[in-house]
Amino acid sequence: MTWSYLPHTQTDRREMLSAIGAESVEALFRDVPVQLRLNRRLNLPERLDEASLARHIRQLADKNAAFHEYSYFLGAGVYDHYVPAVVDAVISRSEFYTAYTQYQPEVAQGYLQALWEYQSMIASLTGMAAANASLYDGGMALAEAVMMACSVGKRGEVVVPKTLHPHYRTLLSTYAIDLSLTIKDTGYKDGAACAEELAGAVTGETAAVVVQTPNFFGVPEDLKTIAELAHKQGALLIVAADPIALGLLEPPGAAGADIVVGEGQPLGICASFGGPGLGFFATTEKLMRKMPGRIVGQTIDSERRRGFVLTLQAREQHIRREKATSNICSNQALCALSAAVYLSAVGKTGLREVAELSLQKAHYALERITAASGGERVFAAPFFKEFAVRLRKDVSEVNRELLRDKIIGGLDLGRYYPELEKCMLVCVTENRAKAEIDRLAERLGDLR
Repeated sequence: MTWSYLPHTQTDRREMLSAIGAESVEALFRDVPVQLRLNRRLNLPERLDEASLARHIRQLADKNAAFHEYSYFLGAGVYDHYVPAVVDAVISRSEFYTAYTQYQPEVAQGYLQALWEYQSMIASLTGMAAANASLYDGGMALAEAVMMACSVGKRGEVVVPKTLHPHYRTLLSTYAIDLSLTIKDTGYKDGAACAEELAGAVTGETAAVVVQTPNFFGVPEDLKTIAELAHKQGALLIVAADPIALGLLEPPGAAGADIVVGEGQPLGICASFGGPGLGFFATTEKLMRKMPGRIVGQTIDSERRRGFVLTLQAREQHIRREKATSNICSNQALCALSAAVYLSAVGKTGLREVAELSLQKAHYALERITAASGGERVFAAPFFKEFAVRLRKDVSEVNRELLRDKIIGGLDLGRYYPELEKCMLVCVTENRAKAEIDRLAERLGDLR
């Protein structure tokens, strides 16, 4: 049962060597000094036949913990939402799966239309005029939004409350070094950005105020008040939003946001091992020509037939980094397609239902945990699908105990906020059953 997957025969090899004037394969490496050559076989196991290899791979796979075997209460940026089967069915088609950038519209109308539909849905969801279709993840989308805001306003100061995802804040700090930006951190009060500190931090030198809603603690921010603070000083408001929460909350655009970004992973992309993600990016009509990434537009051809093309940007934006105004040079079309298929499949009613279930189950979980004395509520502010509870033991210790019961606990907030030592950020989505939530509450009660 041994098959060779190397298509070249010895005759093929001799003919190729003859064509290039080499007497042997070894002769191709004569310019490499002898002392730099390995001069021995690689230290690898002997080859296996296909059946044995398949058996070996299965044994290795069995060492992994299957996602569906665990009750998952960890969020903090990557979420376990249900992915309809139609998503994988569509994105696995070869015409989508193997495609790259749609520079030739005459052969890519199907993909271009799908991305145009994606952009349209993101624009509608965020309440903005236009969206793009190619950013790596939520953090990168936010960094691009900040760079865009600083470029538009010709200012170098950004105000960021500590309720923004810690990873996003770290990313912004890294970008700030080379771009000579000043990042001004402000505090929080009862889980939301402190309005008083924001008001004091925003000045005539501020290019943008960056907020997340629901924020890292799961609390929706008061966007209208923050928008007024920013616009009063001529600054832009950048909002990092959870797309699932937008099934219930007012669109950021309606609250005065100038740029809306976020992590699109909840929209039909499995959690995997932290990737891939999908950064979505939407903005106003006034700013849309400054957007990074690929933008698909609807047009008509010479025969007045509906068509789709990449628009508003020169190709250099994507392939000639020295002339680009953005760091985005690669393409995330497959992830954007996943989101488009997901949003099309669930529709407006379905997205609202997913959001409502996540909201209701999260509030039920908090009630059960506090009733079982498994933890105390940290913030009194309203929350969406994530909430913080204070434990009596170290979160890492509690999570180790939970893992033995095949429960993946929440995030240890003390890793990022020293003042929140022994506090756990718990996430509950529509995927969690009542029995799973009850079991988490009981185990936290036992471990108090």
